[in-house]
Order: sequence, then C-alpha cells, then structure tokens
Amino acid sequence: MNIVLAQRLRGLLIEHETKVRYLFAGGLNTAFGLAVFPALIWAIGDKAHYMVSLVVAQILSITFAYATNKFLVFRTKGNVLREFGRFISYHAISFWVILGAFPLLVEIGNIPPIYAQAGLILGMIATSYLWHSRISFRLRKLDH
Repeated sequence: MNIVLAQRLRGLLIEHETKVRYLFAGGLNTAFGLAVFPALIWAIGDKAHYMVSLVVAQILSITFAYATNKFLVFRTKGNVLREFGRFISYHAISFWVILGAFPLLVEIGNIPPIYAQAGLILGMIATSYLWHSRISFRLRKLDH
C-alpha cells in the first residue's frame, strides 16, 4: 500500500474515530437486536403474542445499546441517569413509531414479524447517531 495513502487513511480514522466506533457498536447492537427478538419468539412460542416478545426485545436492546454507546463510542463520564434519560428519549420516540408501524407491516402488509422488525431497526440506525452525538452524550460543562 502506498505510504501516503496509508497515512491519509490513518488520519481519516483518527479524525472520525467516534463515528468508526459508532459503526462498530451499531453492528453489535444490530446483531443483538436482531438475535434477541427471534430468540424470544422461539423461547416463548405460542404462550404469548409476538408483541410481548417485541416489547421485551426492545427493553433488552435499548439497555445493551446504551452500554455500548456510553462505554465504547462516546466514552463519557457524565451523569449516568441524565445520559440514560436523554438516550431513552430517542428510543421512546422510536419505539412508539415501531409500535404503530409493526402491526401495520405484519397484519396489513403480510410481512413476517422477524423481517418487519429488521426493517424498522435499519430505519432507526439512520437517525440515532445524530441524536446520541448531539443530545444523549453531548458533553456539557456540568457533566464533567
């Protein structure tokens, strides 16, 4: 590899380190989120409606995502409760969108629940970095 190109690539990685970590954490979070819902569907089976699995999967996925974003991506040392509240606010809005869209996709669109859930998660990825970098984990003088 050309030394200049390697140095340039290294400079870009350093300049965008948080975004690179976010993509890595996003991969972990997505894999976890995509795995936990079908695992719950399989574990619960016909004992509960698929929406119960969705709610439990969301709670587990959001908690896992907060931990990866706090410790792997943004590495903040701010007030955990305040950050978690800001983090949850994004996911609460997203969750209400999912609760509305999910049954429409499954019941009206005849999309299998696992595929519908995967598509909705992919839509969340597009907006979550902006929210979390500017709201959830934004460093403030009071947070130090």
